[in-house]
Amino acid sequence: MIHTPETALLRVSGVTVRFGGLKAVDDVSFEAYPGELLGLIGPNGAGKTTLMRAITGVVGANAGSIQLSDQDLTRLPTHQRIRKGLAFSQQLVRPFRQISVLDNVALAAGARHTHSPMKALLHTDSRHERDIARRMLARVGISRHADQMPGIQPLGVLKRLEVARALAQEPKLLLLDEPLAGLNSKEAATLADTIAEINRQGITIILIEHNLGEVMRICQRLVVLDNGRRIASGAPREVMQQPQVRAAYLGAPAESTEEHSA
Repeated sequence: MIHTPETALLRVSGVTVRFGGLKAVDDVSFEAYPGELLGLIGPNGAGKTTLMRAITGVVGANAGSIQLSDQDLTRLPTHQRIRKGLAFSQQLVRPFRQISVLDNVALAAGARHTHSPMKALLHTDSRHERDIARRMLARVGISRHADQMPGIQPLGVLKRLEVARALAQEPKLLLLDEPLAGLNSKEAATLADTIAEINRQGITIILIEHNLGEVMRICQRLVVLDNGRRIASGAPREVMQQPQVRAAYLGAPAESTEEHSA
């Protein structure tokens, strides 16, 4: 299939985010296509997480637009973006520790009906939401922890719980912010395999991640940020050979700061 902006699931166009005089994201544009597992990478401070927060509505964009399936999300609050088909898991996992792993995911399923966590709690006793929760826990491989409390779980389980909570919202597009951070190499590889399998099941994913080994292994395409700007995009191995990308990661001088076409 030939990708064009018209066939994109997500279109980010000229997005800029300023914090005071600092441009954390500077005129960034890119697309994500249906069924794609897209890696959004860059060195520390590149603007990746800020861009994700702009896409999800956690921070407002000072300029540019964000469209999902031809629906303009740019001025919508986060809960309305979720209803349009966007879901995200955050780098810092903060489950509700007073309820079980299963109920955490059921709560996320109920949150599709309301932006109020208290109202969403009313849905956690619903058989439908609990059925969704069980399926999502099985999907990420932690069904055996369903009736346990989050407070006793290791980080690897909590990371999978965060992904399950996002999946429970039945998204068109799933954004994952550093899901492999803090995991050992075996845990990171198995979670990366799970993410790739979720993608094969039909979920479009944007993966923000510093673990370049796993990114190169599972992602079909990369978008690279540095100092808030997009500096490259394309096939993983081709992108990582580009001088400006190597300079961003290794500090080596680049011949040009302009993006190579991909």
